[in-house]
Amino acid sequence: MSFNLLKIWRNEKSREIIVQVIVLIIFGWFISWLAGNVSGNFERLGKDLSFEFLFIPAGYDINQYLISYNNRDSHLRAAIVGLLNTGLVAICGIVIATIFGLFLGVLRLSKNWLANKIAYWYVEFTRNVPILLHILLWHGIIINTLPHPKQAIDIFDVSYLTNRGFYIPKPIAESGIELFYLFTVIAIIFAVLFSKYSKKRQEKTGKQFPVFWINLMVIIVFPCIALAFNNFPISFSIPELKGFNFRGGLHLSPELIALTFALAIYTAAFIAEIVRAGILAIHKGQREAAESIGLKPDRVMNLVILPQARRVIIPPLTSQYLNLTKNSSLAIAIGYMDLVATLGGISLNQTGREMETMVLVLLIYLCISLSISSLMNWYNYRVKLVDR
Repeated sequence: MSFNLLKIWRNEKSREIIVQVIVLIIFGWFISWLAGNVSGNFERLGKDLSFEFLFIPAGYDINQYLISYNNRDSHLRAAIVGLLNTGLVAICGIVIATIFGLFLGVLRLSKNWLANKIAYWYVEFTRNVPILLHILLWHGIIINTLPHPKQAIDIFDVSYLTNRGFYIPKPIAESGIELFYLFTVIAIIFAVLFSKYSKKRQEKTGKQFPVFWINLMVIIVFPCIALAFNNFPISFSIPELKGFNFRGGLHLSPELIALTFALAIYTAAFIAEIVRAGILAIHKGQREAAESIGLKPDRVMNLVILPQARRVIIPPLTSQYLNLTKNSSLAIAIGYMDLVATLGGISLNQTGREMETMVLVLLIYLCISLSISSLMNWYNYRVKLVDR
């Protein structure tokens, strides 16, 4: 019997299975012990695990919201508003950081001494200062340097920049807008299909379509045709100064602007180094071969260098997107009402449900992070180099 057990243990595959089973048993025991400990502590405190608080009135206001909200709405709706605010900052920050970081990364490799040094010192300064200080700095700049509403910076008589935020026209959909939505969907479907067709055509013939410009034109022109056909069923609410502040229009709070801008410029510094490393990972012979057939420097970068560099860039880029999204939770430092400030802040304090609120916040951030990772992994798979 002991000989058989020893023989099983010496088998590498069997040993791996045994070790994994033992680890799973220990992990399961730990989770069981932790759950029992939490349950016992709750009983001693006379508390129970309940999520009914989500359906009682929140009783507090939120200064920035994408869906209708007032203080009589439930904690659940307040949490949804906070989640949408988190998503708004994350999406805008990722887009700005990616564009700016790509530009800086290419600039770091520029042969122009001044451009190279400006990009270098920007990256070194930005990434070596804590993100919280960036957020506080830009919030302070907006609050203390921009004028009051009565001296607002007027932009074409329809938008106004003040220390209370940025006021822009707000589009209002009217009857007949459905055709606009339909044409927009059709334009997007066309852009996707045309991109796939162009890629296959290029692989077969080597000839390229100006895919970006054609898709951009279609996405702009198609919806405009629908608007013109229906006599433009969109009106705009223009902000107007009434008393000591602006009324109407769409209000972008100074907290939203400061947080988005700070997260974007901070993350862009890291993305710039990722882009630079990805470009340097491509052998110089690739560039020399492209230049030898007469390609201009910008075409060499767009057609030869960056497509190959993506396999190096995308994995660490995913980590930066995740960092930006999670760093948005620092919004509470300047009073921006994101998920942490609503569900994990005011709702927690008002209901006393610290365990439930923290578990929900943790699970929501986990789902967001896993979604971003899955999307980037899918994109990484789509753009990987294929041996032919």
